[in-house]
Amino acid sequence: MKPRLPSICSSGRDKWVDLEGTFSISNMPDRVVLYLEGPAPGKDLLIRSVTVRSSTTSDFQYTKENTEASSGFPPALNIIKNHDFSDGLYSWNANSCDSFVVSSNDCNLESYAVVNNRSETWQGLEQDITDRVSPGCSYKVSASVSVSGPILGSAQVLATLRLEHQSSATEYQGIGKIYASKDIWKTLEGTFLLSGRPDRVVFFLEGPSPGIDLLIKSVTIHCESDNQFERSREFCPAPEYDHIFLNSSFSDGLNHWSGRGCNLMLHESLANGKILPHSGTCFASASERTHKWSGIEQDITERVQRKLIYEASSVVRLSHSHQTVQATLYVQYLDQREEYIGISSVQAQHDDWVQLKGKFLLNGSPARAVVYIEGPPPGIDVFVDHFVVKPAEKDTPSRRPYTESHAFGMNIVSNSHLSDGTIDGWFPLGNCHLKVGEGSPRILPPLARDSLTSTHGYLSGKYVLATNRSGTWMGPAQMITDRVELFLTYQVSAWVKIGSGGLTSSQDVNIALSVDGKWVNGGKVEVDDGDWHEVVGSFRIEKQAKEIMLHVQGPSPGVDLMVSGLQIFAVDHKLRLNYLRGQADVVRKRNVCLKFSGLDPSELSGATVKIRQTRNSFPLGSCISRSNIDNKDFVDFFLNNFNWAVFGNELKWYWTEPEQGNFNYRDADEMLEFCERYNIETRGHCIFWEVESAIQPWVQQLSGSELEAAVENRVTDLLTRYNGKFRHYDVNNEMLHGSFYRDRLGSDARAKMFKAAHELDPSATLFLNEYHIEDGFDSRSSPEKYIKLVHKLQKKGAPVGGIGIQGHITSPVGHIVRSALDKLSTLGLPIWFTELDVSSINEHIRGDDLEVMLWEAFAHPAVEGVMLWGFWELFMSREHAHLVNADGEVNEAGKRFLEMKREWLTFVDGVIEDEGGLEFRGYHGSYTVEVVTSESKYVTNFVVDKGNSPIDVIINL
Repeated sequence: MKPRLPSICSSGRDKWVDLEGTFSISNMPDRVVLYLEGPAPGKDLLIRSVTVRSSTTSDFQYTKENTEASSGFPPALNIIKNHDFSDGLYSWNANSCDSFVVSSNDCNLESYAVVNNRSETWQGLEQDITDRVSPGCSYKVSASVSVSGPILGSAQVLATLRLEHQSSATEYQGIGKIYASKDIWKTLEGTFLLSGRPDRVVFFLEGPSPGIDLLIKSVTIHCESDNQFERSREFCPAPEYDHIFLNSSFSDGLNHWSGRGCNLMLHESLANGKILPHSGTCFASASERTHKWSGIEQDITERVQRKLIYEASSVVRLSHSHQTVQATLYVQYLDQREEYIGISSVQAQHDDWVQLKGKFLLNGSPARAVVYIEGPPPGIDVFVDHFVVKPAEKDTPSRRPYTESHAFGMNIVSNSHLSDGTIDGWFPLGNCHLKVGEGSPRILPPLARDSLTSTHGYLSGKYVLATNRSGTWMGPAQMITDRVELFLTYQVSAWVKIGSGGLTSSQDVNIALSVDGKWVNGGKVEVDDGDWHEVVGSFRIEKQAKEIMLHVQGPSPGVDLMVSGLQIFAVDHKLRLNYLRGQADVVRKRNVCLKFSGLDPSELSGATVKIRQTRNSFPLGSCISRSNIDNKDFVDFFLNNFNWAVFGNELKWYWTEPEQGNFNYRDADEMLEFCERYNIETRGHCIFWEVESAIQPWVQQLSGSELEAAVENRVTDLLTRYNGKFRHYDVNNEMLHGSFYRDRLGSDARAKMFKAAHELDPSATLFLNEYHIEDGFDSRSSPEKYIKLVHKLQKKGAPVGGIGIQGHITSPVGHIVRSALDKLSTLGLPIWFTELDVSSINEHIRGDDLEVMLWEAFAHPAVEGVMLWGFWELFMSREHAHLVNADGEVNEAGKRFLEMKREWLTFVDGVIEDEGGLEFRGYHGSYTVEVVTSESKYVTNFVVDKGNSPIDVIINL
């Protein structure tokens, strides 16, 4: 029997109308068919979309993909409303950007959504699907996407879930990604499974760089369960990870464990019951240890895979003393090469258990892989409660923090000018006394004045005086908890002075913060006279704090401390970048006139020209390690983005000669061969290292004459072996922070090192190399002290050829960095950033910091190159500093790096003028030019050399 269904009378041709109605089914027939009918014979019926919604359950929509299910069960339902934008943007929401739907009256053309005016990669189109998803069900996602706008090549498009919780932080779950090209539709696919029930679930599409439009034709999400009508709504926990360690909690005794140069035993308790298991019923002890590397170990060769991140965690304790305990991975490869990878370390103690936790990654396929615990000197027993190694969970992608624009440039210090003559807002930290004095500078500290773009007036001439100080930490303080915003970079600047009682020796003055009891450096300066000095620095808080206290400290007890005009304000790096782009245009570009020859002028006139820069000549490199070059993904990223390399450890003396007469040049040889094969220039880091803790024990134990001979042998062996191979050498690393060789070999030892290196390899440029030069954090390594060190070396005849700034920086401020570069440039020597890295738990903020540093370097005429201190996760010296995740995915900081590199390239389209030429202004470097005439197309290459004056380039076609 045919049921009665609704009908409608169409009002004419070329006009769409809605047909609505309801129906119910009292039992389940063998087959249910919905169809549309009605016009008289000979009249065409046009149908744009059909939607069937249940009045008692969630809103579902059938799609073509749904009806192709062949399982014998009812077809899977698409939980996305308005999946093809046939109803405009109904049920969709643009996330902090604009969107519209492109429709067509042509029934053969499909509608699609355009997401535009995007200023962040995370901006896109989203839909709330909270009521249409259930825990324990696996969902399949398919989206037809494209991109449009100023794009070269392809752009990444991501499908993501936002999981909102009332009682905890919002989570983001990646679903899938694809690289889409302009004007080409591609299908993005992925799956997701909810392990719990969030308060809100939002599906969204995101990913392309700012300024690129995201196009979406359709989206489907359906549950992959065999029978979605009968599926369980109960929570289905995700399966546990496979543990790589066997018998990790010693429930099976010491089976699968062994002692590495020690004896192993199990204990239920020790020390008359004072030492009990942290968890479980027993713990293991590594006793009778013969070396620092002795400890408990397990072979994981058959259970570990390359290019997969593993997490190792343990709880450890010592029999006595407080010492560093480290988890280490030993790897031996098929070619017998060995590698030791530090996983994590912790300061362990005898009176309580502490957690040891870290991650590791294997680049190559090992013949043998062993994880062990080491560290304390022989004679100290190491107790291990449990030791687990398992695949690590993937970190949730970062979201850009929201900040109020009006926060920039506002001083958050209360009563910093002391205009009313009181110390309201300030309190004494410790039992010192505070009062207001007069006679301080009436202008803002110079670097604060440079950074603040608006007029902030003059100071009052008053200062806070701290007297009766009985500890170095005592001084003026105030609480600023409610005035600090997370993830903002704050510049610190103040005038400071010490009383006459401290002028007998140099005194440090430090502006610091106590963040929930943890000290945070805000800037430090050394004062050795009775004048006012500017202290500068910066800080950033990245975790919510209960209490933030600002305080000024440093001079010796009994020395009076004076502070005036303390400024702490958030800096806007985007404002600074606009200035730097203009500076880079002056420093790194020149006017170019292409003059074309070889063709008849009549053919050339009016020909179209495409100029594409393929490489900027500004040197940009990275630190690499021997194991990195076994990772193809690492190698691909490195070769595509860098033209210089520096070896992380493999050239250092403690690596090439760990024991006297036992040489290891194999790693450096193989890395150098790799660089030569791909035409990568190299820096030699380092011949010597002045800091005692970085010097191998056998060197430290040599007598004066023995040490002098060993130093001579070291420089001779290294530079003879690699003569002409390394363009630069860091001769004696960190001379402002160490004095091992100077103390033992005399004040001329450093200059002798430079002279010997130059005699052995006169083609190499010889560098100094130091840290904290550019940030104001360390009074030992100010630009002024660095300049004095260079002058001392030069007076002793050292052939100093370059200035190395390591650049391990936190919360960089452009004006402070620029000030240091300006001061160092007075030496007239090339400046390189030799070990640049930045660190933030938020990838977007990490990208901001890297952007600040690279543009400051690129825009300064004295800087001739930048080396990053790595870019790959787990192969960085600092946490949260990587640009590429261990699985090869470029994170948000890495995307910013790639965007900057593209911005350092010139692209020009034009037409040849009657005179047979084309003028443009472009960055120094290599170019390809394509000329299309009425008769043919010509492609050739040319180079824009360094320089500022206009240049003519002849293009012979």
